[in-house]
Amino acid sequence: MLCTLFKYWRVLATGFSFLMFGLGGVVLTLLALPAFYLMPGSAQLKERRAKALIHYAFRGFMEMMRGLGILTYTVAQQEALNRPGQLIIANHPTLIDIVFLIAFIKQADCVVKSSLLRNPFTRGPISVANYIANDSSEAVIELAKHSFQRGNSVIVFPEGTRTTQGQDLKMQRGAANIALRCDCQVRPVIIRCEPSTLTKELKWYQIPDRPFHISLQPQPVMALDELQQEQIPTVAARQLTRYFEHYFTQELGTHEGTRTGIEAAHH
Repeated sequence: MLCTLFKYWRVLATGFSFLMFGLGGVVLTLLALPAFYLMPGSAQLKERRAKALIHYAFRGFMEMMRGLGILTYTVAQQEALNRPGQLIIANHPTLIDIVFLIAFIKQADCVVKSSLLRNPFTRGPISVANYIANDSSEAVIELAKHSFQRGNSVIVFPEGTRTTQGQDLKMQRGAANIALRCDCQVRPVIIRCEPSTLTKELKWYQIPDRPFHISLQPQPVMALDELQQEQIPTVAARQLTRYFEHYFTQELGTHEGTRTGIEAAHH
């Protein structure tokens, strides 16, 4: 009986959390971010303020969900996550992965769907924080390059969308193109969610029988010298994308005996 009541409570708490997230987007857009933007300072300083505000707002959102009994979390090596100028590539199991990452990376940029610029709840924060819309691959690469130069880290989900459970990981070339053409460090981050929830296949209210646990596990920076020396950019991007697929497949334990490494990407 108590378990059933607690589950009903978590359904209500989850709905309340997403309602607050939407309202928070409106408040940031109409009040907080404009106030920050009107404060004196350079355009870069205003961007840093906006990113920091969103970082703290997202951290507060995660703490609210934890306090309501919806989830628990662990984050390893926060210092490694917050080193400037990194391309952070992560798998994408849940709806709130980007919120979780930005909550623990203070100076984070991210590549977002351009459709979010037409959403009244997300348009303001994305615009003021100068996040990167995925309108065109060339524009994304140039904007990412400038973002690294400003000391930001750029978050990309190489899959482009949430993982489909039970299917092989399939990644797009956007992250590989940024890695190869922006001369940046590439840090993989493994995101795990147990039990599985907020996936592509499940509605927000289809919650597990107990609070779910999310973990962020930053991995060592990838050594990509061999691929960066490849003379044909399209070949290098294809090989690196396959390498990302092998890497995350092995780390997530999707398949037994998967070969990894740049050597495997060449076959």
